[in-house]
Amino acid sequence: MTQVLHIVGGGMAGSEATWQAAEMGVEVIIHEMRPTVGTFAHQTGNLAEMVCSNSFRSDDDEQNAVGLLHWEMRAANGLIMRTADAHRLPAGGALAVDRDPFAETVTAKLRAHPRVSVTDQEVTSLPDDGHWIFATGPLTSPALGEAIRAETGSDALAFFDAIAPIVYADSIDMSKAWMQSRYDKGETEEERTAYLNCPMDRDQYEAFIDALLAADKTEFHEGETAGYFDGCLPIEVMAERGRETLRHGPMKPVGLTNPHAPDVKPHAVVQLRRDNALGTLFNIVGFQTKMKYGAQTDVFRMIPGLENASFARLGGIHRNTFINSPTLLDAQMRLKSKPNIRFAGQITGVEGYVESAAMGLLAGRMAAAEIQGRDLPEVPKDSAMGALIHHITGGAEAKTFQPMNVNFGLFRPVDGLKGGRRGRKDRYKAYTDRAKTEWQTWLDQC
Repeated sequence: MTQVLHIVGGGMAGSEATWQAAEMGVEVIIHEMRPTVGTFAHQTGNLAEMVCSNSFRSDDDEQNAVGLLHWEMRAANGLIMRTADAHRLPAGGALAVDRDPFAETVTAKLRAHPRVSVTDQEVTSLPDDGHWIFATGPLTSPALGEAIRAETGSDALAFFDAIAPIVYADSIDMSKAWMQSRYDKGETEEERTAYLNCPMDRDQYEAFIDALLAADKTEFHEGETAGYFDGCLPIEVMAERGRETLRHGPMKPVGLTNPHAPDVKPHAVVQLRRDNALGTLFNIVGFQTKMKYGAQTDVFRMIPGLENASFARLGGIHRNTFINSPTLLDAQMRLKSKPNIRFAGQITGVEGYVESAAMGLLAGRMAAAEIQGRDLPEVPKDSAMGALIHHITGGAEAKTFQPMNVNFGLFRPVDGLKGGRRGRKDRYKAYTDRAKTEWQTWLDQC
């Protein structure tokens, strides 16, 4: 049994870790408590269920750090990226997926793998022996969270994350809305018309902001003091920071022309992105919310084109848990006090589907190599993978450690390139060229 790899949690990180280890020849047991034990955000018992957005964000591997991470995961035979590509939806320059078939395919692939078994057993403690990866994600169960706190000797850190609502397409008034990606971005007509746009004039925008600020919101329980992750702020929190914040954020009106009134420039625009391949569902981009359900329907139906909107899912807010990885994990993502245990995914302090899956990929490979008695070479720091793992296992300042998306600020500078906005394009291309070379060399050595 000591040669079996146990992976706790079947989300993005746990699924990718399982695939990588099994493909390296290691027997893997996934311990996924769903559907026997549910969570606030999950709807099914499928592995790799997408509970928030259906977007993996930018797919540009030359000018964007998350796009580079996509490239590295594809190069490493990543299951998550392969499945995302198979269920891709039009989204301009982003990679969006049809969430239900995506999760169903990941689940089927892993359950069919000859070296993988899945159990719905809930794990509530940290074992003293065996090989384990804990990839329980932001919704770690209370019992396991308590075990982690007891082992680490400190309170688990936390932040709050929010979910955006999903609208039925046939309830949207297309006499007011139109299909267009910002700046007509995309190589095909389908990509150039990937987003549904709802325009607002100044009066409509101001009334919308007033309604957001006045709406009933979900309040935190007593003693909950965690903040929000800045990359996933509820829209009403953004509105509280200033009346123009949304108009310069998810509701910015740039790069769009309303065909219903081409000579009138909208004051603000709400965008919706296709949520499934059939085009029957659309999610409201950037509209994570903590408003109560009744308030959501009232406020969102103020948006032109959504006056009669029918919602397949309303938004919500949930508490996410992560550990202080720079102090608790070694360079191999092992818990220093219990080196038979690794952590992976969002619980390590990376934020986002792609980043979580990437850390699962590394943890799965590292654990499998350890079981096989091999040492993997150090993950190159100049790759996107290396930049992330270095950040969470020692590069970040432990006292101020917070969840982090992959970004070029984590990369070591390239000598000879000028800084500032004017040099950004050349600088980013240099980062990605260097990373691809380093990552491919690492893969060849593994």
